[in-house]
Amino acid sequence: MTYLRSKSVWGAVLAAGVAFSAGSALAQGKVDLPSTIAWTAYDVGSAGYNQSVAIGKALKDAYGTDLRVLPGKNDVSRQVPLRAGKVHFSATGVGASFMAQEGVFEFGSKEWGPQENRVLLASNSEGNMSVGVAADIGIKTIADLKGKRVAWVVGAPALNENVRAILAFGGLTWDDVVKVEFGGFGPSWDGIVNGQADAAFASTTSGKAYQLEASPRGLFWPPLPHGDKEGWKRLQANAPFFAPNMGTVGAGLSAEKPHEGAAYPYPILIAYPTQDKGLAYSMTKAMVEQFPKYKGAAPGINGWALDRQILKWAVPYHEGAIAYLKEAGVWKDAHQKHNDKLIERQQVLKKAWAEVTAKKIGDDEAFKKAWMEARAKALEAGGFDVVYR
Repeated sequence: MTYLRSKSVWGAVLAAGVAFSAGSALAQGKVDLPSTIAWTAYDVGSAGYNQSVAIGKALKDAYGTDLRVLPGKNDVSRQVPLRAGKVHFSATGVGASFMAQEGVFEFGSKEWGPQENRVLLASNSEGNMSVGVAADIGIKTIADLKGKRVAWVVGAPALNENVRAILAFGGLTWDDVVKVEFGGFGPSWDGIVNGQADAAFASTTSGKAYQLEASPRGLFWPPLPHGDKEGWKRLQANAPFFAPNMGTVGAGLSAEKPHEGAAYPYPILIAYPTQDKGLAYSMTKAMVEQFPKYKGAAPGINGWALDRQILKWAVPYHEGAIAYLKEAGVWKDAHQKHNDKLIERQQVLKKAWAEVTAKKIGDDEAFKKAWMEARAKALEAGGFDVVYR
């Protein structure tokens, strides 16, 4: 699989692929992909990019379809080509899926606003996403972090919001811990090793987590007991994209020593609702049918398995994906009800955004304040959790 470097080549991809209609595939229940499929993903060398490479090979071998990937360094750079119709799909994270849907952080600017994203499938790996702590401070639960030094990464709202959600599980907020600022994710974990901090957020499979485990301080992942309903209620009120997960892969984890914790999908294959239903159906079906061919081909890739899909998640599924999931016998009435409610949430956000932008507020800070206030008011009036204030 290759990624494209020139605008002229992207134009060819558009001509060959975006105009393609796979409606007949949906009617006949078969995979019918164009000669070229284009999507964005994380940067070259990332887990998301490496998984895309393996998936692309399986698609080429099975259907003769070339998967062209445009790597993006951040959420916005992955979303721009998708919104512009220059790619069919995006293999992205919670930032460009859930946070973009919510119209917050980078997506709260005048150029963006809430995005009507739709999910096809996602990779839910055997690892967890959580707050790891130095083993030498005797932490046993999240609540024990009170008064301890927790890493805050400057310019990384997603990381810091994830910490906020994990702290909420233990009944804590950022005000209950000592916030230690770092300039990046890597330095935050180096800070624990060096004795500058006691805890930070990461995937259990992160190389930095393995480094802390091997250091004199050691590593411990405080559990998030799945039976603690109130704790989970608080966590998901702050980060509804998290789901209970028994992690078996990562630093200090194994099948014999699992971590009762939390995870969220990565990568998440998304599209806009305007994407052809038949094409979304074929893409979803192909991903599932070819899973045995790319299984084990890259770290975390086994999370794309059909039986690891979270069908009641924080972003709604595309109607083409739903058509296949129904065909596969896994999409139930409860999933549809949940999906319909998520689409309703998107419509509430869309209406609130239109009302704020119609005021033509010139000052960026004043606009942001007005949007966040209107957003919260509209969601509360609709009976939805605000999540970000």
